[in-house]
Amino acid sequence: MDLPSHTEDASSRRRRIVSALEALTDPQQRLQWVVERARNKPPLPDAARTDACRVAGCQVRTWWNAACHDHRWTLAADSDAVTLKALLGLLAECYDGESSQVIVAPPPDFLERLGLLRQLAENRRATVLRVAQGLVAQAEADGWA
Repeated sequence: MDLPSHTEDASSRRRRIVSALEALTDPQQRLQWVVERARNKPPLPDAARTDACRVAGCQVRTWWNAACHDHRWTLAADSDAVTLKALLGLLAECYDGESSQVIVAPPPDFLERLGLLRQLAENRRATVLRVAQGLVAQAEADGWA
């Protein structure tokens, strides 16, 4: 699988990643592919690993950085748990640079649709869903409409 191009727009990047995942028919293989990609990514810098960016209610240290400028989102994630680093990182990668309007319609549900969340323990699944729902709520509050 090719690494994302820095010139690739977020919608194209998301379509490419989802297509690669759809080509893998077994949800366990899909999760393994996502986890392997995450293992090759560097951790967030210490400056981004702040208490303000910690995901509340998560049993392991997990960070979700979301900032909106001119209705476009900059997203990044990291975790001490490789599955959370993988799935939250994939969510961030797929929506980084997108507008608030794109994030909310339709909301980011591809992780569930591709069976990736069914592979997780309930508390990890709940963390990923909580972060995705929080992103949608933040995008709705952005006032782009």
